[in-house]
Amino acid sequence: MCDGVAAVRAVHAIGRVVAVGRGTLTVAGIETVAAVGDLLHIRSARPSEGEVIGLSPQGSTALVAGSLEGIALGDRVDLAGPPLLYPCRGWLGRIVSARGLPLDGRPLPRGAAGLPLDRPPPPAALRRRLGDRLPTGLAAFDSLLPLVRGQRIGLFAGSGVGKSTLLGQLARGVAADVVVVALIGERGRELRDFVEDVLGPDRLSRSVVVAATSDESPLLRRRCALAAMTVAEWFRDEGAQVLFLADSVTRFAEAHREVALAGGEVASLRGHPPSVAQRIMALAERAGPGAAAGGDITGIFSVLVAAADMDEPVADILRGTLDGHVVLDRAIAERGRFPAIDLLRSVSRALPQAATAAENGAIGRARQLLGAYERAEMAIRAGLHLPGADPLVDAAIRVWPALDAFLGEPAAGIDAAFERLRACLAPAQGIDRPGGAEGQA
Repeated sequence: MCDGVAAVRAVHAIGRVVAVGRGTLTVAGIETVAAVGDLLHIRSARPSEGEVIGLSPQGSTALVAGSLEGIALGDRVDLAGPPLLYPCRGWLGRIVSARGLPLDGRPLPRGAAGLPLDRPPPPAALRRRLGDRLPTGLAAFDSLLPLVRGQRIGLFAGSGVGKSTLLGQLARGVAADVVVVALIGERGRELRDFVEDVLGPDRLSRSVVVAATSDESPLLRRRCALAAMTVAEWFRDEGAQVLFLADSVTRFAEAHREVALAGGEVASLRGHPPSVAQRIMALAERAGPGAAAGGDITGIFSVLVAAADMDEPVADILRGTLDGHVVLDRAIAERGRFPAIDLLRSVSRALPQAATAAENGAIGRARQLLGAYERAEMAIRAGLHLPGADPLVDAAIRVWPALDAFLGEPAAGIDAAFERLRACLAPAQGIDRPGGAEGQA
């Protein structure tokens, strides 16, 4: 483990503040040696940190990670170079900031090599294919929405629908060597709740939590996701199977929007700058299967969708990038079924390869019956459906209570989940003839 001496720079470029604008600074004297993304240490009456977001012959434009109060013309600015993280196995069980500093009041060990926050994914031609099924402890994911090693899925939900609780259940239940959690823009009081109650002490001992609370600057909220992914990549390169949880990509995109607009980009995608798409896709691509040597990163990315708008920019970009998406529905949550998964709007792109022919038959049959019930639900509740008028709806009515409850049940493994699913489907056998493809559920 490095003691940090080798990382100390003997020479620092120094500039001076020459203008203070609307949320940004102009620094002269470092424009020929600075690069976009470099860190700045501002030696003002209230010392603070900044980041270079623009360059011109007249000076460097910087965004400050905090308030501009106390910054004056002529204040000294030290160029610190690109932000680096120094993860190591000693980070397990720890809560760290987007700067790589401890948040739990204990000294944080420092790894031997500094890693940049913006790193390319493994070469596409060398990446492995998706791996084996992963048990999750939840019946819906162990059967109808399979999760496989190296897969990347999204959780799409409005606020208060159980998204964070589901992330915690997956963090505890998914088989992985290491869990890396990015809490981006969360309320400060929720950090301890998530760590102690949702994650739990047993799982925390094999986890690294990277947090930037809602009151922190957009620089740090954006950096939180990048720092957490860098930590996940370090463990992946060490050969570990990593579960990466990001809550949420929406706040990552909002933080990037603030930084990009301050740097002069023009909002075009319903208030988002054009670069937001590349930023989201680059973050998602860093997760997934590793190269020939090393482990994999199984990624779960949450997205806040207001009024169930799955076509808003962040949700649309991420849905097209990932290997599956799970939609949590407020109406389902309001009637008390958790996790509030809307199966018909959710999909795992690991199928059909991740399941056997018999399992795919049961999955298809469950979707068919749930779809038939949803289409006829208004007539059923109004008492307008006549038994025998539509045999498929009759079958759906028989199995709907059990299937709906099944989506919220725990599971003791993949085989047990499918046994339970077949039991839920059994009352529908023989009632209808869906083209001879009942799936032998």
